Amino acid sequence: MADISRRTIFIVVGILGAVIVAGLIYAFYSRSGPPQPSTQLPNAIRAGSPEFERYRDRIRLDSVEAFESTRALGDIVMTLQCTVRNFTGQTLDGLEVYGAVVDPNGKPIKERTVVVIPNQKPELANNETMQARILLEGISKDAVRANIKMEVVGFRFKR
Repeated sequence: MADISRRTIFIVVGILGAVIVAGLIYAFYSRSGPPQPSTQLPNAIRAGSPEFERYRDRIRLDSVEAFESTRALGDIVMTLQCTVRNFTGQTLDGLEVYGAVVDPNGKPIKERTVVVIPNQKPELANNETMQARILLEGISKDAVRANIKMEVVGFRFKR
């Protein structure tokens, strides 16, 4: 009799432990993480406006590179990084940058648009530089990653 009750206790404790561990794993992998900064810059100068075309070549993204790491989930996380150079003659208080990992056909595998100024630095004065980063998560290990892209999609001048 004592052997049966002891076995029942072990089974119940084992099942409860498995349910708790499964719940913790689910909570860990399904959480959304910290709140993401805004992905769209308000009052930005965007493609299609004459001002955008005039200043786009004066906001340069140089030394574009990517760093890759594998997560325990089996996917890849890539950090795209570049040096932003401001040659506009004005101080930027807003900058929106698009980043993507593309396949051999130029089709995006994973893409994201991020507001780097003011989220990564408050402003960027004329003739100054800064490092801009974009984190791309959830890239399949099987995806053929041929190239990376980073480009300015919006900016705003300090008034």
